[in-house]
Amino acid sequence: MMSRIETDSLGQVEVPDDAYWGAQTQRSLINFAIGNERMPLAVLHALALIKKAAARVNDRNGDLPADIARLIEQAADEVLDGQHDDQFPLVVWQTGSGTQSNMNVNEVIAGRANELAGNPRGGKSPVHPNDHVNRSQSSNDCFPTAMHIATVQAVQQHLLPAIAELSGGLAELSARHMKLVKTGRTHMMDATPITFGQELSAFIAQLDYAERAIRSALPAVCELAQGGTAVGTGLNSPHGFGEAIAAELAALSGLPFVTAPNKFAALAGHEPLTTLSGALKTLAVTLMKIANDLRLLGSGPRAGFAEVKLPANEPGSSIMPGKVNPTQCEALSMLACQVLGNDVAIGFAASQGHLQLNVFKPVIIHNLLQSIRLLGDGCSNFQQHCIAGLEPDAEKMAEHLERGLMLVTALNPHIGYDKSAEIAKKAYAEGLTLREAALQLGYLTDEEFDAWVRPENMLEAGAKG
Repeated sequence: MMSRIETDSLGQVEVPDDAYWGAQTQRSLINFAIGNERMPLAVLHALALIKKAAARVNDRNGDLPADIARLIEQAADEVLDGQHDDQFPLVVWQTGSGTQSNMNVNEVIAGRANELAGNPRGGKSPVHPNDHVNRSQSSNDCFPTAMHIATVQAVQQHLLPAIAELSGGLAELSARHMKLVKTGRTHMMDATPITFGQELSAFIAQLDYAERAIRSALPAVCELAQGGTAVGTGLNSPHGFGEAIAAELAALSGLPFVTAPNKFAALAGHEPLTTLSGALKTLAVTLMKIANDLRLLGSGPRAGFAEVKLPANEPGSSIMPGKVNPTQCEALSMLACQVLGNDVAIGFAASQGHLQLNVFKPVIIHNLLQSIRLLGDGCSNFQQHCIAGLEPDAEKMAEHLERGLMLVTALNPHIGYDKSAEIAKKAYAEGLTLREAALQLGYLTDEEFDAWVRPENMLEAGAKG
């Protein structure tokens, strides 16, 4: 492979000829060959957006020649368009400030800008990666800003629509079966009746709670660290730079970004992302509940509950012909586990804000973006491949209801708890129906049983059977 010489403050480095990056990116490739987890492209595109916005603000302020600003903006637009995604090879496991990825973006934009200016790719003339592309910035404020931009974009564009998709599918199913009476269960044991629609309505409300938690966390994530530079003081950036670049980023992205009120906290702490991660954990908990419940209700088809028919996505077993497994429930459960684990990693990493800078930033954003992606994909996929094709088995529900013992609860107001309990125990011990046990004990007549034990009348407050 042909190579060229690039330089940084440590000296000369050989860089592949076809690379736009420079010496600092190449050193990181050599010194941090750890794992396969690349820095998320969303973060790198967010950094490119910052470079574009900074070039505009610096141009307006007279801190950057107009022709240099235009070259930076043109190269940044190409990055944002995905034309240079292969130029960002660095892994998550690098310097904890994300400096190497910030420099990777600076070098690629400079390298491409210099090519656009008629020079060989790479180098530092006429566009310098530090002096021009990184003007008025530091990795310490660029990277947390990129973390926030990438996060808000992912939540708004991917996660919230996916939650709405799943919630809408469940709402449709719930409305369709609001009068389908079935056995309720508590402690995994038979309880008083419920409708299938009521059962599903809980899922919708739980999703709504999680969605509101996510939305309420977003305003703090829209506060940007940019303008704090190295330690939060704003040294080497002009007065008002933080406000100006936040406004520029808001205009470019269409998202409500503002400058963080305290840049010291924005560099040293990651409370906004920790809060959001907690909300993502809440969503994961809800999805685990939905997946587990539908897995249980679909168990069987002959030796389980068998109250819902889950769509078959594939042959279920390599040895048992005709078996259908709840694979969508399993996938949703697994990704929920991953999100719960990610939240632990994020919480621990965010707690390590020593003095003026948290240096666990790459692992925080790696885990956070993975959680958002998994939850978004999971919601959408579960709706399309499970909820959309799910059907209740009304006959099986009726059978369980008929055989259930907890309908006896309807007798409490009429004959009292003790006699009702005696009926249930006798029925269970002797394999009788509730009606048979009640009549044998002589606690009520056939007509009274018909009048009082009516599942459809046991579904709301004020009902006494």
